[in-house]
Amino acid sequence: MSRRRHRFAAILAGLLCALPGRSACARDGAHDFDFLLGDWTAHARQLPDRLNGSHDWIAFEGTEHHSRILRSNTNLEEFEVYNADKRIRLHAQTLRLYNAQTGQWSMYLTDVYSGTLDGNPLVGGFDGSRGEFFRQTQYKGRTILMRYVWFNISPKAARMEQSYSDDGGKSWELNWVCELSR
Repeated sequence: MSRRRHRFAAILAGLLCALPGRSACARDGAHDFDFLLGDWTAHARQLPDRLNGSHDWIAFEGTEHHSRILRSNTNLEEFEVYNADKRIRLHAQTLRLYNAQTGQWSMYLTDVYSGTLDGNPLVGGFDGSRGEFFRQTQYKGRTILMRYVWFNISPKAARMEQSYSDDGGKSWELNWVCELSR
């Protein structure tokens, strides 16, 4: 469906939900990640030594490509960045699946170095122009929470931050920032 038709369908759906006697309609987030489709320049920073008070960040530059899979609500991210000074190259893929029944996205991280798909997805959704996604995982032998936040979204830019919490979400340590531009 073209963007114009999709926007018209979303407006029409919103008007129908607002009619007297209609119960509130569930929000359809199936197109929340459409802003990412296509090619991007990636400017990333990583805090490699996490959850111990480190402030030594590593900067990366590279590319990111997002594509829809089989004209569905599923999309795939291909990410590659490089730090020339430290000669570190990072590759990643993320598979995003939208569940229309729950209204939530599941984001599966891949490890392209070992050829594995993490079976423990980040799960969440968007509230307006801010998306938040969470999962419980293991880090250095500890159970932690991981959070991804998407914001500052426009046709030419977006920002994603990753944070860890080892205190059940009371506090968060930012350890990954990726700023995308076209």
